[in-house]
Amino acid sequence: MQNKNNNNNMFGNIEKKTGVNMNDILKLANSLSNANFKDENTVRRVIQQVAQLAGKRVPKEKEDMLVKSILSNNMPMDLNSLTKMMK
Repeated sequence: MQNKNNNNNMFGNIEKKTGVNMNDILKLANSLSNANFKDENTVRRVIQQVAQLAGKRVPKEKEDMLVKSILSNNMPMDLNSLTKMMK
């Protein structure tokens, strides 16, 4: 029971900080579980969905850079690098 309360608190904190509903994030995560990240159209769709969810605009140049990085497996996996890449 305490674990469930901890998860709810964690999700509540994420929602407060990001302004994004956790149900929306979980739906997106579920839709991505079988996504083909070697397909450019799929990668672009995912980038656009994440941007829409976050209420952010992703310029074409940045989208192209992200797509290229994802398709070439050059995506950094640590949070600091990902954050810098998104700025």
